[in-house]
Amino acid sequence: MSASLNITAATVDPALLDLPWDVPLDDWPSEHIASLPKGISRHLVRFANLSGYVIAVKETTAQMARGEYDMLRTLQRLDIPCVEPVAVITGRMSAKGSELKPVLVTRHLRFSLPYRALFSQQLRPDTATRLVDALALLLVRLHIAGFFWGDVSLSNTLFRRDAGAFAAYLVDAETGQLYEGGLSNGQRENDLEIARVNIAGELMDLYAGGRADEELDPVAVSNGIVEAYRSLWTELTGTEQFARAERWRINERVHRLNELGFDIEELAIKTDATGSQVRIQPKVVDAGHHQRRLIRLTGLDTGENQARRLLNDLDAYRMTAGKQDIDEEVVAHEWLIRVFEPVVRAIPRELRGKLEPAEVFHQLLDHRWFLAESEKRDVPLAEALTSYINNVLRHRRDEATMIDPPTGALTAAIDVVTDDGSDWRDKV
Repeated sequence: MSASLNITAATVDPALLDLPWDVPLDDWPSEHIASLPKGISRHLVRFANLSGYVIAVKETTAQMARGEYDMLRTLQRLDIPCVEPVAVITGRMSAKGSELKPVLVTRHLRFSLPYRALFSQQLRPDTATRLVDALALLLVRLHIAGFFWGDVSLSNTLFRRDAGAFAAYLVDAETGQLYEGGLSNGQRENDLEIARVNIAGELMDLYAGGRADEELDPVAVSNGIVEAYRSLWTELTGTEQFARAERWRINERVHRLNELGFDIEELAIKTDATGSQVRIQPKVVDAGHHQRRLIRLTGLDTGENQARRLLNDLDAYRMTAGKQDIDEEVVAHEWLIRVFEPVVRAIPRELRGKLEPAEVFHQLLDHRWFLAESEKRDVPLAEALTSYINNVLRHRRDEATMIDPPTGALTAAIDVVTDDGSDWRDKV
């Protein structure tokens, strides 16, 4: 390894020095490579094992690597869902003395997959719609923070299951810019048009390759991001006016925002000159309403929809046990040690890489409901858990560190996305 190697990182993992930086990335030996599905990228990207976790190594220019590294760190400070930057490495030289490209190193997001790896033989319309809805939510969060992406696409996004929906994470930020004064309507519309065109092209590519359901309309799905984005943007930032006697609509607006997963940090409320009309507008909106409540009560860090589902089960436990008058935090601790943690511990060790614990719990609740519906009786949680492990979980692929053929060679070993607790093979 050349003495001129330069590593820039907030916290340097010494194991980085053990990777073959003097070898072109495309020629790295297999013992360093983690075989994970990749999205489409204009740069060469390889996954590598490092200190018990996986990193993504992307060859680029020194300027772009440093710019993207700084941008990802900024987005993390703003609590935007994105991959974690690890390091920028420059000064790479081969054993023969030739200069090698600088790289950006990011940490692979566990339990996440590129959109092409989220289906088996064909992408179904409802799955495509859920992916686009997740991307619309991510884009709104970015725009509220003043971030112009410039290259919005499914390929530049990673997705994690989130209690029947998907959570989207930004992967590629090299074209992005952050504006302290916020974005203009023109900038937001430009990003939205880029998203619409890119998504249509990506879905058309799948359709042309026979990897999308015949009923999938790429243009209609891609147009859906425009509708989803505008509806959400209006709900989060729009002004609402109503009669003074309808003050209950203030709480209703706050409740709608909370249900969408957002907290209002500040709410502007004004009356007209006569005092008969009230005008409200959210000033600052933060995502993760249910996540923050769940962390506060239990310490569990999950996706927003997963948090909502777990909180619903916690609230049901509190009501069923007749503990409405007991402090919420006390009941939450009891639910955690008596309900959630026993489920997690009951998962066989060899199956724990299948899904995140919170997603397992969500799917277990769904599975229990379907069993009760089909058998017309109350099904104990322990009985449902045994059925779920044997009939559903064992047949899923590992999503923590999925080892599979390259994306272009995915086979029926990868499951169709199902959220009803049933075996995916029934739907192929």
